Amino acid sequence: MLVVARVTNVWRFRLPLPHLKLHFSSLSQPKLSFQLPYTLDKENHDFLPWLERKAGAQVSSLLSIGKSSYGRALFASKTIRAGDCILRVPYHVQLAPDNLPLEIRALLTNEIGHVAKLASVVILEMKLGEDSDWAPYISRLPQLKEMHSTIFWSENELEMIRQSSLYQETINKQSLVEKEFFSIRQAVERFPEISERITYKDFMHAYALVSSRAWGSTRGESLIPFADFLNHDGNSRAVVLNDDDKLLSEVIADRDYIPGDQVLIRYGKFSNATLSLDFGFTVPFNIHDEVHIQFNIPHHDPLRRMKLEILQRHHVATNKDVLGFISFTDSFTIKEVRSTSEKGKGIPQSLRAFARVLCANSPQELNDLAIEAEQTDGRLARRPLRNISREIEAHQILIARTNQLIEEYEASIKSLVPGNSPLVSETLALRRQMAHELLNGELRVLKSASAWLKNYCTTLTTIGSHL
Repeated sequence: MLVVARVTNVWRFRLPLPHLKLHFSSLSQPKLSFQLPYTLDKENHDFLPWLERKAGAQVSSLLSIGKSSYGRALFASKTIRAGDCILRVPYHVQLAPDNLPLEIRALLTNEIGHVAKLASVVILEMKLGEDSDWAPYISRLPQLKEMHSTIFWSENELEMIRQSSLYQETINKQSLVEKEFFSIRQAVERFPEISERITYKDFMHAYALVSSRAWGSTRGESLIPFADFLNHDGNSRAVVLNDDDKLLSEVIADRDYIPGDQVLIRYGKFSNATLSLDFGFTVPFNIHDEVHIQFNIPHHDPLRRMKLEILQRHHVATNKDVLGFISFTDSFTIKEVRSTSEKGKGIPQSLRAFARVLCANSPQELNDLAIEAEQTDGRLARRPLRNISREIEAHQILIARTNQLIEEYEASIKSLVPGNSPLVSETLALRRQMAHELLNGELRVLKSASAWLKNYCTTLTTIGSHL
């Protein structure tokens, strides 16, 4: 049984209840985690019967589509016990890349990703409209105007997040989508009735739908109708399972539900950067936020070549610049440090090791680090330096860098303060709020790292004064 993960793409909005936890549904608005008045969703009462007719099997006898105060959801229609299978969706009623016509599939090489192939499936079904066998499902997917992935942001909107690594990640993904689009157009150009249907705008829309909704599977990526209505609870242990023997996806309840309870599953753990890029929303105070921080060895460092060689010898990523010279520029991922008194979990050991190499000021110090690595587990500079002053200096390098970033983040956040102009669109207001939550979360991570590093240096200074 294969466990698969997924997170939804929704239109987030502000609620007048600040202490309530939000959950997100793939085809609906955010939901609240407590019990809300439950009514049947009359607009979708025919969806499950349609899916079961198409499947030739029962998908669920325990769930019904309903509406909470904030949109569509799945609710228990009968008593559910922990361990009950609450839904089963056969593979043949899931959309996957192999739904493409055989003659088209044969033209798409392995260099074209599963997401792009599935996006092509979605586009072709969209173009068929009511003639599509999948019309009841396709028609319930969000429209382009409802999507807020950063790949849809204007240049001015992207400027709001330039401080974050998400800015470059967005540009990279836009380039990837464009590359995939032209690869597919070129592959199917002998079928003008198909190639003419695939416009770049439609492809971006479909690509974003798949990125935010598809579940990983042995078929590559799959869109699973009806499962799209399940909302997220980060504390839930229920997940989507793929059974390749029975050729179906299923969900097993992790707790008891009484009729009228909203049924929840877990999608995954993602930072606001990932949520913004792939799903088009953010959450306030996201505990999974992280910051990508870059370091390099200055060209004026007299030991630069030796440091690069040692880093390369011990399998630290290096690369060649445009002139063919070896260089080192790497990105380290920092997560929030929960306590200044603990071991600094959240600050990667590889970053602290790099700082130790960076602060070395003699060939002997570098040789000592290399010898120590060879005598232990092969990892370079993973232990505190014996020279306390040098260990403090290494971590002060990190403090200086994080403090610089903190100042830059604070300036970026300050620039996001909205004006009182009534001309600001709802879309811009929403994306500005996303940028605010993204930058605030990453600033919180940086401040936690800086606080731990300062405390570490203070502790070392105290120890050194007693020696």
